[in-house]
Amino acid sequence: MSRRRTDILEAAVRVVAQRGIRGLRVEELAKEAGVSTALIYYHFRDRAGLVSSTLDFISNRAEQYTDVASDPDADPRGHLEETLLRELQDTPIVVENSTAWGELRASAVFQPELRDQLRLATARWTDHTSELIHNAQRHGSVSPEVMPDDAAERLTALVEGLSMRWLSGSLELSQARKLLHGALIAELGE
Repeated sequence: MSRRRTDILEAAVRVVAQRGIRGLRVEELAKEAGVSTALIYYHFRDRAGLVSSTLDFISNRAEQYTDVASDPDADPRGHLEETLLRELQDTPIVVENSTAWGELRASAVFQPELRDQLRLATARWTDHTSELIHNAQRHGSVSPEVMPDDAAERLTALVEGLSMRWLSGSLELSQARKLLHGALIAELGE
């Protein structure tokens, strides 16, 4: 991806996080990114292409910061927990990404054109979490009675909810992380 395209997408995430999807106007984005509107249209064709690319960028960026460097086979359950906990970090990228994700999810209620792509991005995250649970089962650190797909759906939904409560000031970050840890025990067993 070209540096200019990345700069535009980073600016788009900032705008969505701060002003919501309706606040993502090409003219304002051009100013935020320090580029011309023509360059935005060159890279993304139209606003729909820009929104689609922004959602992909958010998903890809989340995959990068949740990637745990440890070997998933060495401690599969710890690897799973660390991956989910990385969504609850007080760093500028995680805060911005999670806020923008929440804005996109809320907008999809009233803008059906966002739903398919959001559903696919959510499924990608849930499927990855399910694979981590399967791996932990194979290594004996998660009960074989756990249904990985169902558990992954509940856990990723919980992470989203905890993230929104933390970001909106309803919950302290340490408490959100503690609740997620407790949910992992309740969901997957000791």
